[in-house]
Amino acid sequence: MSEIVYPPVIKAAQGVFKALDIKFRLEGTERIPRTGGAVLVSNHISYLDFIFAGLAAHPSGRLVRFMAKKEIFDHRIGGPLMRGMHHIPVDRQAGAASFKAALTALKGGEVVGVFAEATISRSFTVKDIKNGAVRMAVAGDVPLIPLTLWGPQRLWTKGRPRKLLQRGVPVTILVGEPMYPKRGDDYDKATRDLRGQLSELLEKAQREYPELPKTGQEWWQPAYLGGSAPTPEEAEALDLKELERRKSDRDA
Repeated sequence: MSEIVYPPVIKAAQGVFKALDIKFRLEGTERIPRTGGAVLVSNHISYLDFIFAGLAAHPSGRLVRFMAKKEIFDHRIGGPLMRGMHHIPVDRQAGAASFKAALTALKGGEVVGVFAEATISRSFTVKDIKNGAVRMAVAGDVPLIPLTLWGPQRLWTKGRPRKLLQRGVPVTILVGEPMYPKRGDDYDKATRDLRGQLSELLEKAQREYPELPKTGQEWWQPAYLGGSAPTPEEAEALDLKELERRKSDRDA
Protein backbone atom coordinates (compact mmCIF):
# COMPACT_ATOMS: atom_id res chain seq x y z
CA MET A 1 0.00 0.00 0.00
CA SER A 2 1.40 3.39 -1.03
CA GLU A 3 2.27 5.67 1.90
CA ILE A 4 2.68 9.08 0.28
CA VAL A 5 0.53 11.01 2.77
CA TYR A 6 0.85 9.38 6.21
CA PRO A 7 4.63 9.81 6.87
CA PRO A 8 4.68 13.56 6.04
CA VAL A 9 1.60 14.10 8.23
CA ILE A 10 3.38 12.35 11.12
CA LYS A 11 6.49 14.48 10.62
CA ALA A 12 4.40 17.65 10.56
CA ALA A 13 2.57 16.62 13.74
CA GLN A 14 5.85 15.85 15.50
CA GLY A 15 7.13 19.29 14.53
CA VAL A 16 4.05 20.91 16.03
CA PHE A 17 4.38 18.84 19.23
CA LYS A 18 7.99 19.97 19.59
CA ALA A 19 7.13 23.61 18.94
CA LEU A 20 4.36 23.47 21.56
CA ASP A 21 6.63 21.62 24.03
CA ILE A 22 4.05 18.89 24.59
CA LYS A 23 5.37 16.63 27.34
CA PHE A 24 4.64 13.00 26.47
CA ARG A 25 4.50 10.00 28.77
CA LEU A 26 4.19 6.73 26.85
CA GLU A 27 3.99 3.33 28.53
CA GLY A 28 3.35 -0.16 27.20
CA THR A 29 4.03 0.65 23.56
CA GLU A 30 5.98 -2.62 23.23
CA ARG A 31 2.61 -4.40 23.51
CA ILE A 32 1.68 -3.30 20.00
CA PRO A 33 2.95 -6.04 17.64
CA ARG A 34 5.57 -5.14 15.07
CA THR A 35 3.88 -7.30 12.45
CA GLY A 36 0.39 -8.64 11.78
CA GLY A 37 -3.05 -7.28 12.42
CA ALA A 38 -4.37 -5.87 15.69
CA VAL A 39 -7.35 -3.88 16.90
CA LEU A 40 -6.23 -0.85 18.93
CA VAL A 41 -9.09 0.40 21.12
CA SER A 42 -8.80 3.87 22.66
CA ASN A 43 -10.89 5.97 24.98
CA HIS A 44 -12.23 9.19 23.44
CA ILE A 45 -11.76 12.54 25.19
CA SER A 46 -10.89 15.01 22.42
CA TYR A 47 -11.07 15.79 18.72
CA LEU A 48 -7.32 15.12 18.48
CA ASP A 49 -7.33 11.58 19.86
CA PHE A 50 -6.53 9.82 16.60
CA ILE A 51 -3.28 11.81 16.36
CA PHE A 52 -2.14 10.91 19.87
CA ALA A 53 -3.40 7.31 19.81
CA GLY A 54 -1.47 6.77 16.60
CA LEU A 55 1.74 7.80 18.37
CA ALA A 56 1.52 4.69 20.54
CA ALA A 57 2.23 2.53 17.49
CA HIS A 58 5.28 4.46 16.24
CA PRO A 59 7.83 2.65 18.47
CA SER A 60 6.69 -0.60 16.82
CA GLY A 61 7.01 0.97 13.39
CA ARG A 62 3.28 0.70 12.71
CA LEU A 63 0.73 3.02 11.09
CA VAL A 64 -2.79 2.85 12.50
CA ARG A 65 -5.82 2.87 10.20
CA PHE A 66 -8.49 4.58 12.26
CA MET A 67 -12.20 4.05 11.86
CA ALA A 68 -13.81 7.50 11.72
CA LYS A 69 -17.23 8.86 10.91
CA LYS A 70 -17.98 9.32 7.24
CA GLU A 71 -18.55 13.07 7.62
CA ILE A 72 -14.82 13.65 8.13
CA PHE A 73 -14.11 12.01 4.77
CA ASP A 74 -16.61 14.36 3.14
CA HIS A 75 -14.69 17.44 4.33
CA ARG A 76 -12.84 19.22 1.52
CA ILE A 77 -9.54 19.30 3.45
CA GLY A 78 -9.85 16.47 5.95
CA GLY A 79 -11.29 14.04 3.41
CA PRO A 80 -8.26 13.79 1.09
CA LEU A 81 -5.95 13.48 4.10
CA MET A 82 -8.03 10.71 5.68
CA ARG A 83 -8.21 8.78 2.41
CA GLY A 84 -4.50 9.33 1.78
CA MET A 85 -3.69 7.81 5.17
CA HIS A 86 -6.00 4.88 4.36
CA HIS A 87 -8.28 5.42 7.34
CA ILE A 88 -11.65 3.68 7.28
CA PRO A 89 -14.93 5.63 6.93
CA VAL A 90 -17.82 4.61 9.15
CA ASP A 91 -21.31 5.15 7.81
CA ARG A 92 -23.66 4.47 10.71
CA GLN A 93 -26.43 3.73 8.22
CA ALA A 94 -24.29 1.05 6.56
CA GLY A 95 -22.23 -0.46 9.35
CA ALA A 96 -21.66 -3.79 7.60
CA ALA A 97 -19.55 -2.14 4.89
CA SER A 98 -17.35 -0.43 7.50
CA PHE A 99 -16.89 -3.71 9.38
CA LYS A 100 -15.95 -5.48 6.15
CA ALA A 101 -13.39 -2.79 5.27
CA ALA A 102 -11.83 -3.00 8.74
CA LEU A 103 -11.70 -6.80 8.53
CA THR A 104 -9.99 -6.63 5.15
CA ALA A 105 -7.36 -4.31 6.65
CA LEU A 106 -6.83 -6.62 9.65
CA LYS A 107 -6.40 -9.69 7.45
CA GLY A 108 -3.93 -7.67 5.40
CA GLY A 109 -1.81 -7.24 8.53
CA GLU A 110 -2.86 -3.70 9.44
CA VAL A 111 -3.44 -2.17 12.87
CA VAL A 112 -7.01 -0.82 12.98
CA GLY A 113 -7.81 1.93 15.49
CA VAL A 114 -11.25 2.06 17.10
CA PHE A 115 -12.91 4.56 19.44
CA ALA A 116 -15.39 2.12 20.91
CA GLU A 117 -17.31 4.81 22.81
CA ALA A 118 -18.28 6.25 19.38
CA THR A 119 -18.43 9.82 20.71
CA ILE A 120 -16.29 11.98 22.99
CA SER A 121 -16.87 11.35 26.69
CA ARG A 122 -17.88 14.64 28.31
CA SER A 123 -17.38 13.12 31.78
CA PHE A 124 -13.80 12.02 30.96
CA THR A 125 -14.65 8.52 32.14
CA VAL A 126 -15.13 5.51 29.86
CA LYS A 127 -18.67 5.36 28.49
CA ASP A 128 -20.55 2.15 27.78
CA ILE A 129 -19.18 0.45 24.68
CA LYS A 130 -20.64 -2.02 22.22
CA ASN A 131 -19.07 -5.32 21.23
CA GLY A 132 -18.03 -4.33 17.70
CA ALA A 133 -14.31 -4.15 18.54
CA VAL A 134 -14.41 -7.60 20.11
CA ARG A 135 -16.27 -9.07 17.14
CA MET A 136 -13.75 -7.47 14.80
CA ALA A 137 -10.77 -8.97 16.67
CA VAL A 138 -12.40 -12.41 16.68
CA ALA A 139 -13.28 -12.29 12.97
CA GLY A 140 -9.76 -11.17 12.10
CA ASP A 141 -8.10 -13.57 14.57
CA VAL A 142 -5.99 -10.70 15.95
CA PRO A 143 -5.27 -9.29 19.42
CA LEU A 144 -7.38 -6.57 20.98
CA ILE A 145 -5.19 -3.90 22.57
CA PRO A 146 -6.61 -1.28 24.99
CA LEU A 147 -5.12 2.21 25.05
CA THR A 148 -5.96 5.30 27.05
CA LEU A 149 -5.20 8.97 26.56
CA TRP A 150 -5.18 11.80 29.06
CA GLY A 151 -4.31 15.44 28.43
CA PRO A 152 -5.56 16.08 24.86
CA GLN A 153 -8.94 17.26 26.24
CA ARG A 154 -7.14 20.40 27.39
CA LEU A 155 -6.41 21.30 23.76
CA TRP A 156 -9.78 20.65 22.10
CA THR A 157 -12.79 18.76 23.34
CA LYS A 158 -16.54 18.82 23.03
CA GLY A 159 -18.23 21.93 24.38
CA ARG A 160 -14.99 23.85 25.02
CA PRO A 161 -13.10 26.41 22.90
CA ARG A 162 -10.05 25.18 21.01
CA LYS A 163 -6.68 25.89 22.60
CA LEU A 164 -4.48 24.27 19.99
CA LEU A 165 -1.55 26.63 20.62
CA GLN A 166 -1.41 26.01 24.36
CA ARG A 167 2.18 25.21 25.30
CA GLY A 168 3.64 22.62 27.64
CA VAL A 169 0.53 20.44 28.04
CA PRO A 170 1.41 16.95 29.34
CA VAL A 171 -0.10 14.07 27.33
CA THR A 172 -0.24 10.56 28.78
CA ILE A 173 -0.57 7.51 26.51
CA LEU A 174 -0.88 4.11 28.22
CA VAL A 175 -1.13 0.79 26.36
CA GLY A 176 -2.66 -2.12 28.27
CA GLU A 177 -2.28 -5.88 28.11
CA PRO A 178 -3.54 -7.41 24.84
CA MET A 179 -6.73 -9.46 24.95
CA TYR A 180 -7.31 -12.52 22.77
CA PRO A 181 -11.07 -13.12 22.41
CA LYS A 182 -11.94 -16.25 20.46
CA ARG A 183 -14.91 -17.48 18.49
CA GLY A 184 -17.47 -18.93 20.87
CA ASP A 185 -16.58 -16.56 23.72
CA ASP A 186 -19.22 -14.41 25.37
CA TYR A 187 -18.63 -11.21 23.38
CA ASP A 188 -20.56 -9.04 25.83
CA LYS A 189 -18.42 -10.29 28.73
CA ALA A 190 -15.26 -9.68 26.71
CA THR A 191 -16.53 -6.16 26.03
CA ARG A 192 -17.10 -5.57 29.73
CA ASP A 193 -13.56 -6.81 30.40
CA LEU A 194 -12.26 -4.43 27.73
CA ARG A 195 -14.13 -1.50 29.26
CA GLY A 196 -12.73 -2.49 32.66
CA GLN A 197 -9.17 -2.40 31.32
CA LEU A 198 -9.76 0.97 29.66
CA SER A 199 -11.23 2.39 32.87
CA GLU A 200 -8.31 1.14 34.99
CA LEU A 201 -5.76 2.57 32.57
CA LEU A 202 -7.59 5.89 32.40
CA GLU A 203 -7.82 6.21 36.18
CA LYS A 204 -4.08 5.45 36.43
CA ALA A 205 -3.34 8.15 33.83
CA GLN A 206 -5.56 10.67 35.61
CA ARG A 207 -4.24 10.02 39.12
CA GLU A 208 -0.60 10.08 38.00
CA TYR A 209 -0.96 13.11 35.72
CA PRO A 210 1.78 15.65 36.56
CA GLU A 211 -0.53 18.68 36.75
CA LEU A 212 -3.70 19.67 38.57
CA PRO A 213 -6.18 22.18 37.14
CA LYS A 214 -5.59 25.79 38.08
CA THR A 215 -8.43 27.77 39.63
CA GLY A 216 -11.13 28.22 37.00
CA GLN A 217 -9.77 25.35 34.87
CA GLU A 218 -11.36 22.47 36.79
CA TRP A 219 -13.52 21.63 33.74
CA TRP A 220 -10.86 19.25 32.37
CA GLN A 221 -10.77 17.14 35.53
CA PRO A 222 -13.39 14.37 36.04
CA ALA A 223 -15.95 14.90 38.80
CA TYR A 224 -14.76 11.87 40.80
CA LEU A 225 -11.36 13.60 41.21
CA GLY A 226 -12.93 16.87 42.28
CA GLY A 227 -13.18 18.46 38.84
CA SER A 228 -16.18 20.22 37.35
CA ALA A 229 -16.62 17.96 34.31
CA PRO A 230 -20.13 16.49 34.09
CA THR A 231 -20.76 13.26 35.96
CA PRO A 232 -21.39 10.23 33.70
CA GLU A 233 -25.14 10.65 34.31
CA GLU A 234 -25.06 14.36 33.45
CA ALA A 235 -22.93 13.63 30.38
CA GLU A 236 -25.41 11.01 29.20
CA ALA A 237 -28.24 13.52 29.49
CA LEU A 238 -26.24 16.08 27.48
CA ASP A 239 -25.49 13.49 24.78
CA LEU A 240 -29.15 12.56 24.55
CA LYS A 241 -30.13 16.21 24.21
CA GLU A 242 -27.56 16.68 21.43
CA LEU A 243 -28.81 13.56 19.64
CA GLU A 244 -32.38 14.83 19.74
CA ARG A 245 -31.29 18.22 18.40
CA ARG A 246 -29.45 16.61 15.49
CA LYS A 247 -32.43 14.44 14.67
CA SER A 248 -34.66 17.51 14.72
CA ASP A 249 -32.26 19.34 12.39
CA ARG A 250 -32.26 16.41 9.94
CA ASP A 251 -36.03 16.22 9.98
CA ALA A 252 -36.24 19.93 9.33
